[in-house]
Amino acid sequence: MAIERVLVIDDSPTDQHLICSYLRGNGFEVVTANDGEHGIDTAKGQLPDLILMDVVMPGMNGFQATRKLSRDPETKQIPVIIVSSKGEVTDKVWGMRQGAVGYLTKPVSEQDLLKKISEL
Repeated sequence: MAIERVLVIDDSPTDQHLICSYLRGNGFEVVTANDGEHGIDTAKGQLPDLILMDVVMPGMNGFQATRKLSRDPETKQIPVIIVSSKGEVTDKVWGMRQGAVGYLTKPVSEQDLLKKISEL
């Protein structure tokens, strides 16, 4: 599957800007959301090829949003990579149990992000 459109769900303007600049600089179309609830709505409306999900957000956190997306027939085919400051092994295991296909720890480098995307 070719990855063209990426949804970035992150409440940090700085992190969102950095990740989006990496993606746009490498030819991806980028859509953004600032929290889990808006991210789910955006995923259903835009049907991106990939979702990059923060964990620590107000309201619905990234683990909860990933679980909802991976269990919803409309969005379960969209791969989710968690990009979070939570870098403990237990966080990574829990993220994968919620349906994520990958886990990157912030601050994420452009090289690491592109490598993880290319592995899909």
